Amino acid sequence: MILDRLENTAIYRALGPRIAAALDFLRETDFAAMPDGRHPLDGERLVAIVQRYQPKPLAKAIWESHRKYIDVQYVFHGVERIGYAPLLENTPLAQSYNDQSDCVLYDIEGDFFELAAGSFAIFGPQDIHAPGIAPLRPQGDTWVHKVVLKCRVP
Repeated sequence: MILDRLENTAIYRALGPRIAAALDFLRETDFAAMPDGRHPLDGERLVAIVQRYQPKPLAKAIWESHRKYIDVQYVFHGVERIGYAPLLENTPLAQSYNDQSDCVLYDIEGDFFELAAGSFAIFGPQDIHAPGIAPLRPQGDTWVHKVVLKCRVP
């Protein structure tokens, strides 16, 4: 997992052409003008999913990982907490891999961090994550405007 600010994206371009394209897209796009929904940027190899939502309580956390895609999650407005745990060989499953949704669900507890506006996190297939959790101390407007870029693993 990688956690950083948008102004530091240049150092992550070496992670591969799709990650570089995703980070360029984040830097160059006005998300205030972009409609919510799924936006293919390079067919199914790079897809942007624009979302606006109220973060959920911790009790509703869904721990997941993906096999086909790397997630680049960027908060444009607001703040949310995201859970993280490394994928280990004996990590207990809540639901086995679903090829249609490219998702495995887990029955675990992990660590949490806050992803605030202007920050991004990159989750590879080895990273279990639980996004969209309400911050511990919400302040003011609690809505989150977020972009998840799905980067196909080569």
